[in-house]
Amino acid sequence: MENFYLYVLMCIFLIILPGPDTAITTKNTVTVGRTGGFKTVFGTCCALLIHTAAAVLGLSAIIMKSAILFSVLKYVGAAYLLYLGIKTLWTLKYKKEAVSIDQTNKFADSSCFKQGFLTNILNPKVAVFFLSFLPQFVTTGINTLLSFLLLGITYTVLTAIWSILYVYLINQISAFMKKPRTQLAIEGLTGTILIGFGIKLFFEKAQH
Repeated sequence: MENFYLYVLMCIFLIILPGPDTAITTKNTVTVGRTGGFKTVFGTCCALLIHTAAAVLGLSAIIMKSAILFSVLKYVGAAYLLYLGIKTLWTLKYKKEAVSIDQTNKFADSSCFKQGFLTNILNPKVAVFFLSFLPQFVTTGINTLLSFLLLGITYTVLTAIWSILYVYLINQISAFMKKPRTQLAIEGLTGTILIGFGIKLFFEKAQH
């Protein structure tokens, strides 16, 4: 394995860049609380481990080489992001009072893991990342299976560390973040961002 420390540095920069995972983590942390944020992060990391296993076993390569499989995964992922975005915007009108927000949180808490998991696992760009980025740091002729596994786990661990710190940061300013008007603004922005990511993913082309 070549330039492992460079790989770690590149991963950190890539993880910090906001994406669908960040958007859904932000929403769930603000609306549900720290527990909701942690559940979302756990769901995301479980999905990353599955992507790692798929890359190691070659399943990601099969998906990326099949236009049909790529399209199916892409459209399902885009539809799910659009669903989350529209649902977030739609429920804003039911959150005019703090009581209604609390009632919604009780329901949302149970789906935080699922939202984090599905948002990541249904994103074919993650599979593209593992197939295009990881091989650059694997030495040819050495145990590539173990190398891919280590790189994938490293990325997952770094994602977990950053996401947990991010959840703690949001929770530290919870007095402001959990004000009803702030929640409405954040959820409105998050819903719009998720819809934007869904549309962007919908028009994503397969990379061969």
